Amino acid sequence: MSEKASITVIILTYNETLHLARAIEHIAGFAKDIFVVDSFSTDETVDLARAHGAQVLQHPFQNHARQFEWALENVPVTTEWVMRLDADEIVEADLAREIVETLPQLPREVTGVNLNRKTIFQGKFIRHGGRYPLTLLRIWRRGKARIEDRWMDEHMYLTEGRSVTFLGGFADYNLRDLTFFTEKHNCYASREALDVLNKRLRLFESQPELAPGSTASQSSIKRFFKESIYNRIPFQIAAPTYFLYRYVIQLGFLDGREGLTYHMLQCFWYRFLVGAKLRELEVAIRNASSKDEVLSEISRLTRQRLNPE
Repeated sequence: MSEKASITVIILTYNETLHLARAIEHIAGFAKDIFVVDSFSTDETVDLARAHGAQVLQHPFQNHARQFEWALENVPVTTEWVMRLDADEIVEADLAREIVETLPQLPREVTGVNLNRKTIFQGKFIRHGGRYPLTLLRIWRRGKARIEDRWMDEHMYLTEGRSVTFLGGFADYNLRDLTFFTEKHNCYASREALDVLNKRLRLFESQPELAPGSTASQSSIKRFFKESIYNRIPFQIAAPTYFLYRYVIQLGFLDGREGLTYHMLQCFWYRFLVGAKLRELEVAIRNASSKDEVLSEISRLTRQRLNPE
């Protein structure tokens, strides 16, 4: 693709030599600028990024939301549009063409673009169980979007204007094994339990609710049901019920053996783990005599570096 779009792509990394070259190769044809914001990788990520034409900034990692917020404030964006991309995601050729051809034609009131993300697990496209499409706000006009300050499940949201949805291919395709998957989701479970606990106890500054139209409607609806319904049900009931809903009602069983593994881990094991960790946190802080003691216990159990200021 010879024509470039007026877009800067920002990628957060930590030890991503397995995926980074692939990610950059799929965007190099249309992105005017590519920035990698690295959390002091111990492998060849930084050298690989530079070798593929990306500019690199480094910053200590606390969580994805605050790392990307730092990127928004420190990456010297000069293009009209900005895109958020994970290192293990792929922009397919039809989406690349759509970005080049359609982005410049959008009216000024359109300040964001949603993308429909596929999930590829163990080499298989997970089509069912409510996993496709996952509609996410990933492209926005410079200065017109922010990121939620959450420990987990953070979304980009527009500060003004409206969004449209591009239909080209966009895939989450992690090449690592099940050990990595379970270790990553174990960490995610701690962060999500922390978010739920924060909403109940207001330990940190509360995050404003997503306004209608500020992000993909699918994200807003899922957030509403999770916080208003799911999180109010005992996890011993909620997790298996959620699995049955996704695997049976939403036809997850049609995804075959890989689908069974994915849906069992992602919507039963993971959801159950979040609930169990939340209960562990609530028990641990039950007799705490001060907020500092509460935060100390939470930090110990979640292994997260808390910074409520």
